[in-house]
Amino acid sequence: MIRDVKDLAFDVLDLGMMPYREAWQLQREHHARVVAGGQPALLLVEHLPVLTLGRGAREGNNILVTREYLAGQGIEVLEVERGGDVTYHGPGQLVAYPIFPVGRKVRDFLRLLEAATINALETLGLPDARPNPGYAGVYVDAREVNGREYDQKIASFGVAVKRHVALHGLGLNVTTNLQHFELIVPCGLSGTQMTSVAREYELRGLSRPAGVGEAKVALTQAFHTTFATYDWSLPEALTTPPTPTLTGRPT
Repeated sequence: MIRDVKDLAFDVLDLGMMPYREAWQLQREHHARVVAGGQPALLLVEHLPVLTLGRGAREGNNILVTREYLAGQGIEVLEVERGGDVTYHGPGQLVAYPIFPVGRKVRDFLRLLEAATINALETLGLPDARPNPGYAGVYVDAREVNGREYDQKIASFGVAVKRHVALHGLGLNVTTNLQHFELIVPCGLSGTQMTSVAREYELRGLSRPAGVGEAKVALTQAFHTTFATYDWSLPEALTTPPTPTLTGRPT
């Protein structure tokens, strides 16, 4: 069931649990509408288990198991048009697709996505959430594991901009099965561990429960706040050829 919540700047559509291919098609439909001058939309969704390969991962070298093994586990593998390498989506991960006008302000748009995610994580009780210079995404404080320090990545980003409007977006690990990330080198980053809101609560001794519902509320409010003064206009002439501009790490 889709819930449509109206806002002056953008619609918020809660898609619930949806296979990746179906949400991908919805992204395309909303993208076409926004390109034509329609209202922007923020799509919120959880996916059934899937690995997606960005334009930097076409060979699939950072998948550590066979495709046959993945098929046996019910994990689909799809090539998509966003930037970056390979990532995992699955239940317990809140995926947000902001189908927003971007124009040529791609880096500014990524910084706003980071700011909204950090704002939401602060609301969820993780005040150390931060960007990692040189990498797209959001991290919490690094942690030592077996004598080696690993960056702790809690949210991944991957965006394509086509005809000045964004596709794809971010994946925030809330109660995600982190073992599934062991099937890949997430985003191609060997010195990074994936973490989640639930894992951070446990390791920090926080008694509060983690839930995707609460994360949706926090992230939606953070988008409203972060994009309150955003320029929603499209360039006057949409003459750019329909070749995606790719940036960021994958969701």
